[in-house]
Amino acid sequence: MKTPKTLFLAWKDPISPNWFTIGRLTFDKNIYQFVYTQGVKEAEEKCAFTPLLSFPRLNEVYTSTYLFPVFANRVMSRSRPDYSSFIEWLDLPDGGDDPLEILARSGGERVTDTFAVFPDPEVDEEGRYNLYFFSQGLRHLPRSAIDRINQFEPGEKLWLAREFQNPYDDRVLISNTSDRSIVGYFPRYLLAEVFELLRQNSNLEVRVERVNKPPTPLQFRLLCKMSVHCRDDFRLFSSFQYQPMIVEMAVKSA
Repeated sequence: MKTPKTLFLAWKDPISPNWFTIGRLTFDKNIYQFVYTQGVKEAEEKCAFTPLLSFPRLNEVYTSTYLFPVFANRVMSRSRPDYSSFIEWLDLPDGGDDPLEILARSGGERVTDTFAVFPDPEVDEEGRYNLYFFSQGLRHLPRSAIDRINQFEPGEKLWLAREFQNPYDDRVLISNTSDRSIVGYFPRYLLAEVFELLRQNSNLEVRVERVNKPPTPLQFRLLCKMSVHCRDDFRLFSSFQYQPMIVEMAVKSA
């Protein structure tokens, strides 16, 4: 796995199921850079999002030689007794030394706030984008579903289906097995991109990457891999909401 150079920051409205991509973190091996993305304007208009204390101005480029605390605080401390187990759950081939790798794979979610982190994936040698994520919502599933997950083998195929009658959010995507067992939910902050891929009839595929056996916490139980071969003129996470706010300001002042 290549060290990700770009991570996006997503924010969930605390009183609704809406997620917004609000920022972009980049690293050039020397300097970390954070900018807000165009998605932050939609978050402001629809859900009254307010800028983070660490990044108080929307139209500004923030730089640091150290990883910004809002991201660094989402990486488990090496002093934690379960750190080695955590790195093993993430299935990182390079041993988990890089904090950006850890964030890209773990999602950086915490119970104390409503943010998540995800990477901007590169195209592999076969022309496919590969994105890893942990299946969500397992605590809401029956025991039989958890037993089914614990029996998975790497490489097993999963099917996505939309929950049209979900009273909380009818855009939810569930993961199913070949025998129609529900085994989790697709991360909500990625739904807009996935629905666009499905609309294009892209060759999107989701498979089991790794199952972390009990007593691994359920949020790290099922690691999945989404692969998609897009048309030549398409790039993941390149639509308007992912573009930096600072570009708009530069255009206005030109």
